[in-house]
Amino acid sequence: MDVVETCGKETTLSSGEPSNKRSIPSIDYDGVVGFENDAEIIMKKLTGTTKELDVLSIFGMPGLGKTTLARKVYNNPSIVNHFDVKVWCVVSQAYNRTTLLVEIYKQAINKECKIKENDDVADMLRKILIGKRYLIVLDDIWEVEAWEDLRLCFPRGENGCRVMVTTRIEQVAKYLQHRSDPYTLRFLTMEESWVLLQKKVFQGENCPSNLVEAGLQIAQHCKGLPLVVVLIAGIIAKMGREASLWLEVANDLSSLALGEQSMKVIQSSYDHLENHLKHCLLYMGLFREDHKIAVDDLLKLWMAEEFVLNSETENMEEASRVCLNDLLNRSLVMVSTKKINGDIESCILHDVVREFCLRKLKEEKFMQLTVPYSPYQHLCSMNSRLCVYIHDDLVKQLDHCEYQFDKITMLESKESTKCFGECSRSLEFIAHPNFNPWNKSNPLPLLVKLKLVRVLHFPYEELPSSWPIAVQSLTYLRYLEISVEEFDFEWISHLLDLQTLVVRSSNFRRTSPATIWKMKKLRHLNVKKLSFVWDDNDKAIFEETSTTMLENLKTLHSHRIFRYDMNPRFWWRFANLEELSLRVEALPSCSLFPSVEVHTRLQSLYLVISPQRFLDSVGWESYFVFPSNLRHLRIGGCFLTKEMTLNIARLKKLESLTLETGFHWDDHHCWDVTNVEFPALKYLELYGARMEEWKASEESFPVLEELSIRIGYYYKEIPPSFADIPTLRLIKLYDYTDSLGVSAMNIKKEIEENTGCDSLQVLLL
Repeated sequence: MDVVETCGKETTLSSGEPSNKRSIPSIDYDGVVGFENDAEIIMKKLTGTTKELDVLSIFGMPGLGKTTLARKVYNNPSIVNHFDVKVWCVVSQAYNRTTLLVEIYKQAINKECKIKENDDVADMLRKILIGKRYLIVLDDIWEVEAWEDLRLCFPRGENGCRVMVTTRIEQVAKYLQHRSDPYTLRFLTMEESWVLLQKKVFQGENCPSNLVEAGLQIAQHCKGLPLVVVLIAGIIAKMGREASLWLEVANDLSSLALGEQSMKVIQSSYDHLENHLKHCLLYMGLFREDHKIAVDDLLKLWMAEEFVLNSETENMEEASRVCLNDLLNRSLVMVSTKKINGDIESCILHDVVREFCLRKLKEEKFMQLTVPYSPYQHLCSMNSRLCVYIHDDLVKQLDHCEYQFDKITMLESKESTKCFGECSRSLEFIAHPNFNPWNKSNPLPLLVKLKLVRVLHFPYEELPSSWPIAVQSLTYLRYLEISVEEFDFEWISHLLDLQTLVVRSSNFRRTSPATIWKMKKLRHLNVKKLSFVWDDNDKAIFEETSTTMLENLKTLHSHRIFRYDMNPRFWWRFANLEELSLRVEALPSCSLFPSVEVHTRLQSLYLVISPQRFLDSVGWESYFVFPSNLRHLRIGGCFLTKEMTLNIARLKKLESLTLETGFHWDDHHCWDVTNVEFPALKYLELYGARMEEWKASEESFPVLEELSIRIGYYYKEIPPSFADIPTLRLIKLYDYTDSLGVSAMNIKKEIEENTGCDSLQVLLL
């Protein structure tokens, strides 16, 4: 069944096959709230001076009010009077091209007509639109193919014609882009939600004072989603006007607001997903409400559970990110924060989607028949796995049944019975990161019984000292994140399938690296304190002819590493590193990257070295010649000498640079880059840089987009040449001197005077 978003009292039918369509009950949005500014922006785009055909896409998650906003604009008198022809059609997931064209044609001629079987409706429509200024609204487009089926019917004259599209798929919005960028719809503020709730409940009357507090709580719990506000208003409008009843609604809003009507909207998106994306989405539903999910961690967890790719596949990270982008494009997942390079740092599920996921999981008793996704493997492969999420009720039954899985009542189903009948070992448990049901001080005995678990995630509570013994039996682990008192690679070297290892240890322990070479599938390593002790057995590793490699290792992070006991050739063993983060406790005696061509895939480097190590050193800069393909560099501690600056400028692909550096107090504190160019640098951050003066030319940062200065107490101004950087869009100052703030505003003023555009934003924080 296909579900379409509808609004208003006019059209609620899809333009697909009528016999196969059912629409959700029409919701009256006459009391539109919160879209005034949005509507004004869109109307200006629709009636703007551009004479060429333009396509404006309104993009957002289900229930956010895309159709509401489009209808508000469509019915505005200024829009009605501006266009000769206006057409509104709902496209939806499954549509029939001919039926859709007929509907558009009938509205375009504004009368009923009979279409013969052999009529070329597309050509008829094109001809009727030629020479007219038209507005075509295509509501709820799911696929770019729908646009390709229609676009040739819309003449590209110079009449100021427009096509307005609503979609929950970001990829579709971007594909349709002509001149105007896709318009991303925001959530309502709490105040706007409260105004909309009052309009719907009281129909223009004022809310009684005794209901205001409870009403505000209800509005807040609607989380800015208009569909939820409207649906909950319909519920409380039929209640008695008693504060106690409204407070009950506020306390139990999820079950009331997210009833079957609102769930249908999410269900339609869910049904449209491929099977592996359904597993990825449901997995996210078990994170805490409003939890900002770290994307890097999420992708590694998906990989560990084989929701995305088989463990032998080379580009699992890339495939996982494609899955996340698919969910983002469908508006089922939202971006929460971004990194300075524009990559997504964290994402979040709206409460509507999260509640849907939880309901779906409960319906299936937290069980999933999972097929590891691979582009080379058919989804109907027999290599499926019965996975059960570990949750409170399951833990209780596991204890009660002494871990005899065939006696657990909640696992009694056709799938699980067949699974148990064949081999109880084929039952796999998913220890979700949100999972912490036990109240015991020692959780390890339970996990010992779950030998097929793939993820062990205890990042905050320090595990008992017996943890290495317990982990001995968990040989299927792919993801291990723990906080422990002591750590040694030897204790986990038997985990040959391990992909991700994150260790926070409170005590420092020197360890032999010999055991790490056994873990060939290791892809991500983050150990807080890491120091290796070399012995005679390790010498062969450092021979240039040695084939001992961790070829799959992509990220390596350590908060403390001792260079004086590490042969530089050690780094050659990690040739495919993409991210490296180190705090080096001693000045190296030779180059950190003795052969820079080895690390051609290294994209991101974060390096911190204590500055006191440089006081008596000469020529230390030669130790810091970086791999040439670096795109992101962050350096802390070392002095920003002329030689060090040139080392950084040699990185022709460098896009972001963060400097947490200073100058030797015997030097003149001036960072002079007048004759130095950073050709690809888009983002520059200076964090507590101890310099009295900064010189630069307009050629120094030719494509810089953002400058951020934190703790800028040590110098007086930003170089005036920054006013000549055409790409500069943002300057952010934190903890700065008055003169530094004045220089930023002077740059902004000069750009406005020279260009006539207010293109630079200055944030004084």
